[in-house]
Amino acid sequence: MCELFAYSSRVPARVRFAFREFARHGGPHAANPDGWGAAYYEGEDAHVLREAQPALTSTFVPVLERHDFHSPLVIAHIRRASRGPVTLVNTQPFARELFGRRHIFAHNGDLPDIEQKLPLAHAAHRPMGQTDSEHAFYALMQSLQRLDATGESGDLKRRIEVVRDFAARLRALGPANFLYTDGDLLFAHAHRRRSHPDNAWVPGLHLLMREAASAHQMRASGVHVQGHDDKPAPAVMLASVPLTPEDWEPLPENTLLVLQQGRLIARVSAPISA
Repeated sequence: MCELFAYSSRVPARVRFAFREFARHGGPHAANPDGWGAAYYEGEDAHVLREAQPALTSTFVPVLERHDFHSPLVIAHIRRASRGPVTLVNTQPFARELFGRRHIFAHNGDLPDIEQKLPLAHAAHRPMGQTDSEHAFYALMQSLQRLDATGESGDLKRRIEVVRDFAARLRALGPANFLYTDGDLLFAHAHRRRSHPDNAWVPGLHLLMREAASAHQMRASGVHVQGHDDKPAPAVMLASVPLTPEDWEPLPENTLLVLQQGRLIARVSAPISA
């Protein structure tokens, strides 16, 4: 299955992916050889970098590793294609503008029949590619757009309800681990994923929270985080599998986290069905 990663903090950090190490999850001989992508926020917009080839053999990855991106919010994805050809248009994370902000979405799982079960009603939200993940993203965008029509787009409680219900609808179709953000709030939904090599169901996301300034000087498996200043600030990392020897929390199925600037502001159990 695909690999997900997210970083959130109040203090911008230089988050570099040493993909030659990280790509043991996404190399041509590993389980995820079909593309990689990363989104780095800068205000309401984001740098979205993607490539439809193995990170391990990419000539662009070394440039990314050396680039001085400082960001308080980062999402990354390594792809194993299950639907749609290996092309840029099918490479995650996906980006879309809504409410004057850049929204980013990345998904891990397989959602058969999503086009029939979650039809898209508005012509403004049409996938460019063929993946179930992009279709799911636009289904979420449609649900959020309805909040604008009722004047509730700024209501945190209603936004959480929309994402929570969306997660339940996805889970009815298949594995539904996803990361979603508008550059302010980061939503992380944990479901389940297949392990390698025994093919058993295991937790879909893992969480690591740090409260000290040292949170901004960390090296993980293929990820290097270097803080922009020395002020203490909380930081959060989410990943499909733990990236360091520390005690990452395996998130229970149906858990939805809402984070802002490295702090957990809501943790809810998504409904079993919708």
